[in-house]
Amino acid sequence: MLRWVFLDMGIRGGVNPAAAGAVDVLVHAGGSSCANIFQYGNVVSGVENFHRFGGTIVGIMKGFLGLSGAILIQVYDTLCEGDPTAYILILAITPTLTSLLLMPLVKIYGTTTVDDKKHLNGFSSSALVVAAYLMVVIILDNVFTLPSWTRIITFMFLLLLLASPFGIAAKAHKDSERPSIETSPLMDDSEPMPTKYGEYHQIPGEPDRFKEVASSSNENLSNDHLEDGIDMNLSRAMLTVNFWLLFVAMICGMGSGLATINNISQIGQSLGYSTIERSSLVALWSIWNFLGRFGAGFLSDIMLHKGWARPLFMVITLATLTFGHLIVASGFPGNLYIGSVMVGICYGSQWSLMPTITSEIFGVRHMGTIFNTIAIASPIGSYIFSVRIIGYIYDKMATGEDNSCYGTLLTLMGDNINGKQYKVVQV
Repeated sequence: MLRWVFLDMGIRGGVNPAAAGAVDVLVHAGGSSCANIFQYGNVVSGVENFHRFGGTIVGIMKGFLGLSGAILIQVYDTLCEGDPTAYILILAITPTLTSLLLMPLVKIYGTTTVDDKKHLNGFSSSALVVAAYLMVVIILDNVFTLPSWTRIITFMFLLLLLASPFGIAAKAHKDSERPSIETSPLMDDSEPMPTKYGEYHQIPGEPDRFKEVASSSNENLSNDHLEDGIDMNLSRAMLTVNFWLLFVAMICGMGSGLATINNISQIGQSLGYSTIERSSLVALWSIWNFLGRFGAGFLSDIMLHKGWARPLFMVITLATLTFGHLIVASGFPGNLYIGSVMVGICYGSQWSLMPTITSEIFGVRHMGTIFNTIAIASPIGSYIFSVRIIGYIYDKMATGEDNSCYGTLLTLMGDNINGKQYKVVQV
C-alpha cells in the first residue's frame, strides 16, 4: 500500500516516473526486509510456544497480515483521503512504535497449558469477525458512496474489533497464573521408592556398563535425530529433496496467485465487468487471502491430529488452485467471482502451510532462515508467470497505435488472450 501511495505522490508532484519507480523499488525492498524480520520473530516464537497447534497460530498471524491491506485502505479512506503525505507519515511512525512497545512480549515462554486450544479458538473467532466486518464494509463502500461520518463510525468499530484480541490475551494470562495442580506435603516429604531387585553394586575392575549403554543410546538418538532432519541448518536443508520440492511448489502456487491479482482488473475489463465489479474483486482479494492463510493453518492442525500429513493439505490446495485458474480461463459469465475466491484462498493457504511444514521437516532452530529462503520462490514465481509468460503474451498480441492490450478483447484462434495466459499459468 505504501509503495503505490508513494509512487502516486511522486508522479503528481512532478517527479520523473522512472525516478519515482526506482525509489518505489527501494522502498519496497526495505519494507519487505523489515516485514520479514518481524515475521521471523513472531512465527518462530509462536510455533515454539504452541507447538501442538503450530498451524493454527501461524494461520492466525499470517491471516492478520493478509487483512492488513484491507485495514490500511480503511485508514487511508477515513483519516488521510486526498493527503498521501500524512498517510506515509502514519505508516512510518505507527509500525515502529508498535514494534518497540510490544517486542519485549515476543519470546519463548516454554509453558503449555490445557487451555491453549481454547484461547487460540478465541483469537480465531476474533479474526473471523474482523474479516467478515471488513468484507461488508468493502462491499458497501464499492456499491454505495458512504459519507464521511459513516466512515468514521465504521472505522471506530473496526478499531474495537482489532482490540478484542488484547482481552483474550489478558484472560489467558490470568488463567495461566492459577495453580492447576496443588502440591501435597506428602509429596514433598516422600522418600524414594526402593527398587524391585535391590541396588546394583559395580565389581572392581568391571567396565562401567551404565555409561556405555547411556553413551550408545545417546549416539543412536543423535543419529536418529539427524536422520529425521530435525534442527537442520540451511546448508544441510538445501541438500535434501524436501527443500526443493517445497521451493518448486511455492513457485507454482505463489507465482500463479500473484499473477492473478496483478491481472484481475485487466481480465475483468476485457470480459465486460463494470468498474465497481472490478474494484470489488481487487478489494476483496485481502479477505480471500486471509481465509486461505487462517483456514489452511486451522484445518491442517485438525487433519494432523487425525493422522493426516500436513503436506497432503498443500497438495489439495495446489490442485484446487489449478481448478481456480481453469475457471478464470473459461470466460463464462461470473467466472471471476468464483475463480478469484478459489485462487485467493488457495494462494493464501501456502503462506501458512509452508512455514509450518518447514518447522516439522527441518526443525524449529533454523526455521526462520529456511522458510524465508523458501519464500524467495514468491518473487521468482511472480517474475516467471507475470513477466516472462503473461508479459510475453501481452507484448506479442498487443495491437493498436500505442501497442497496448489493456482492456481490449484480443483473440487468438478464438481464445481470449486472458484465457490463453491463464491456460499457460495453470499448467
